[in-house]
Amino acid sequence: MQDGVAAAAASGEARQCAQRRADMVELQLKRRGICDPRVLEAMGSTPREEFVPETCRHAAYRDEPLPIGEGQTISQPFMVAAMAEAAELRETERVLEVGAGCGYQAAILARLAREVVAVECITALADGARERLARLGFANVRVQRGDGSGGWPAEAPYDAIVVSAAAPQVPRPLVEQLTAGGRLVIPVGESQSQELVRIRKRADGSTWQQTLHYCRYVPLVGEWGWGGTRR
Repeated sequence: MQDGVAAAAASGEARQCAQRRADMVELQLKRRGICDPRVLEAMGSTPREEFVPETCRHAAYRDEPLPIGEGQTISQPFMVAAMAEAAELRETERVLEVGAGCGYQAAILARLAREVVAVECITALADGARERLARLGFANVRVQRGDGSGGWPAEAPYDAIVVSAAAPQVPRPLVEQLTAGGRLVIPVGESQSQELVRIRKRADGSTWQQTLHYCRYVPLVGEWGWGGTRR
């Protein structure tokens, strides 16, 4: 009897989360200009509640960032979707994510690309993201622990790079690790406010940059981030 009650409760929670995901897509994403159908499908099919602490599961689909421990946050759904859309990923491409955190952005990217390399400098978060993504069946994501502020040159080049933390300026190694035609999506600016920019790399190695949104992210730490020797 108890098993039946628990199963019914779990089924009810799953239905509620599915409805919240659908509402999130309609109210937070579509109404604010996210229109790529693949991104919308990825956001609507990825269980965000699995990427937040148990105490925050009830708030998983709110339009706000949430704490995930170690002084870090999971970005609000709109910014996750905006970054994924800006990366313009195709199914055949490889993408690097810098600042994996809990693994949610990597999960979204994994639904859009062939392969994702996600780098996280905090061991506890990297281990947690690796376990979580494997448990949820994201076999095309590899989580590496290390300083991703200068990219991950061992597996470069990448068709796109998404940086889920704010840099004081664009780290030069990230541009160098892009393929010709590659896209870098990164928040750049002061510690309390930034611009989300997309940088495209031309065949001759030159770049051009667009400002997409204003935002506020946790700081990128490491050699090419805040406090780093390459600032």
